[in-house]
Amino acid sequence: MMWLIICLALAVATFFYVFYLPGRLFLGPEKTRAGYLRERKDAVYENLRDLNFEHKAGKVPDADYTSLKSSLQDEAATLLAEIARLETNPVPQKGTRS
Repeated sequence: MMWLIICLALAVATFFYVFYLPGRLFLGPEKTRAGYLRERKDAVYENLRDLNFEHKAGKVPDADYTSLKSSLQDEAATLLAEIARLETNPVPQKGTRS
C-alpha cells in the first residue's frame, strides 16, 4: 500500500513539473516579415559557404554542386529582392492607423 502512495505522489509531481505553466511567459519579441527574411538570407549564405567548402573538399560532385549552388543563389536573390521591396515600402504594423 505504501508503494502505491509513493508511486502516485511521484506521478503527480512529475505531471506537475511537466505541465505546469507559470503565470507569466516571456514569448520574446514579435518577428516582422523583414526580420524573418534577414534570418533566412543569413541561413542561405551560410549554406552557400558550406556548399563551397564541401565542394572544395571533394565531398560534393560537380553536377550536384552546380544545381545546389544555382538554387541557393536563386533563393538568395529572391530574398534580397523582397527585403529591398519591404524596406522601400514598409508594411504598416497591426493596430496602427495611417
